[in-house]
Amino acid sequence: MSLTDKHLKNIAGVSLIELLIGICVTALMMGALFSTYTVVNNSYNQVVDKASVSRSSRDLVGMMVKDIRLAGFKYYYGENTEDIPAFENLTHISGTEEGRDLIDSHDPLIVERNILGYIPADGVETIVRVDEETTDTEASDTIDVTTNISGICCDRISVVYGDFDKRDPKQKYKKYRITYFADRMDSQTDKKLFALYKTKECWVENLESPKGDWFTSPEECYPAQLVRTHLVDMEFLLFDSNGKHLFNETTQTYPLPINESSTDLYRIRQVDMRLTFRSKKDFYAIAGSSTKPRLVKGLTEERTQEFVDDKYLRDSVVVSIFTRNIGIN
Repeated sequence: MSLTDKHLKNIAGVSLIELLIGICVTALMMGALFSTYTVVNNSYNQVVDKASVSRSSRDLVGMMVKDIRLAGFKYYYGENTEDIPAFENLTHISGTEEGRDLIDSHDPLIVERNILGYIPADGVETIVRVDEETTDTEASDTIDVTTNISGICCDRISVVYGDFDKRDPKQKYKKYRITYFADRMDSQTDKKLFALYKTKECWVENLESPKGDWFTSPEECYPAQLVRTHLVDMEFLLFDSNGKHLFNETTQTYPLPINESSTDLYRIRQVDMRLTFRSKKDFYAIAGSSTKPRLVKGLTEERTQEFVDDKYLRDSVVVSIFTRNIGIN
């Protein structure tokens, strides 16, 4: 027998028991690694989902803040030799004139509480209905304008501001009205889910339309445009320069030109805004319960909501906006 054969004969092999033990240990290690990966991956997905909801909400809030700050802005062209009026020369409509209504108003900022939908002054409206699950859109010829029966969601805000276009031979001074409003998504599973829309109207007052009217037909204006889906609530509070809440207890409205609250229309100095959105997919591992509901806090107590039977994330963004142009002549 050679030295090589003796060496190989002395090498011990792996027994079946040792092999089984090795397989078990490897399986335990792989199971532990998989569990760790699952936990980390779920946590990462939650962070990504929350960041996505928050980011899109902040982008939308930025656009709305910019529009609300324009409320009451008037363009001043100044003294000139071009036969152009130095100041805006458009007729001011409050909505109380004969043949006029709130829909015709030029007042800089109007908030209506707990109301869904919006029909512009020219009556041209094609709203996009959104399905909750697929987010597919479908045109509808009419829009439901009703006060929300539940009293939860959503406020509607209209902002009027001026502009100027020297190149327009018919009407150099411009006036625009932007309206943000909510309407229900096509959802059979969640009646407290809405979509946010934006309408922009142009005031046309020239030789062809001497009395003036709001229209969505000019190139720079448009009827309802879908801005964001999965809205839970949109809430506004109005304050004057002394921090007084401008909700009128007698009329149960914010300042409107058509009732006695109109005295406060040009005292609005601050708008507090809250937007709450819901995630499209389940976020939490366990649904809320009646003993431990998930609360969405409102700016007022009456707008606080409880959600007890789902796993969705609801994220709110709250901002205060200074209305720097209202009341300035």
